[in-house]
Amino acid sequence: MSVQKDIKRITTHQLQAMKQRGEKISMLTAYDFSMATIFDEAGIDVLLVGDSASNVMAGHETTLPITLDQMIYHAQSVVRGIKRAFVVVDMPFGSYQGNSSEALRSAIRIMKESGGHGIKLEGGSEIKDSIVRILSAGIPIMGHLGLTPQSIYKFGTYTVRAKEEEEANKLIEDALLLQELGCFSIVLEKIPSELAKKVAEQLTIPIIGIGAGPHVDGQVLVAHDMLGINKEFKPRFLRRYADLHTIMTDAVTNYIADVKNRDFPNEKEAY
Repeated sequence: MSVQKDIKRITTHQLQAMKQRGEKISMLTAYDFSMATIFDEAGIDVLLVGDSASNVMAGHETTLPITLDQMIYHAQSVVRGIKRAFVVVDMPFGSYQGNSSEALRSAIRIMKESGGHGIKLEGGSEIKDSIVRILSAGIPIMGHLGLTPQSIYKFGTYTVRAKEEEEANKLIEDALLLQELGCFSIVLEKIPSELAKKVAEQLTIPIIGIGAGPHVDGQVLVAHDMLGINKEFKPRFLRRYADLHTIMTDAVTNYIADVKNRDFPNEKEAY
């Protein structure tokens, strides 16, 4: 299905309508103004200011080190670049777990200071209190179940989650709970395709997958992975749509050569 660019601004209502009519939702990460502008003009539905900025922008091994201030900075940059997309901002590790008052303060700061349209939290029943508090303030929440990268040290691995019946049942229960509490959407990360299908069919809110197969309501990828800026990350679920690593390396190599050879700037490029 072609991109509907006639929609002036994507809202939670529009995303719900997309699910109901069977139109898949497109979602990518963005962390800066320039990329956000390009993605928005291309017609992306949702931009996620992901805590994956900790990895791809700051070079950390996990998503844990990124701070609330840093997430707000990235979100501000993205919001300035969009006219149409719905912008979701990840709440970073430590800004919402275990203390619902702290969670509400963090969420309010993100919304007030960044201009984002909603937030995303990892987890199910264990963060119920935080979700209730944030939703009571009228802030839209996208849930995140399955592989939750902020819990990497608990899991000890980035392998597929919910393959066993007990974990699969808990995931379905958590998904139903998030919907019941009032979340507008849920991301399912790295879980079996059939389980993701079951969740998408049982729930009325949009289910976005990353490594969760084709039967969900939309897909999300980290932009730097999808564009081939990162070379090292090669999970099965990733499709590379470009090889920007090679293109950029070649461009910089040519620039260096032209400077060294006194070919740049030439007469036409000088005042």
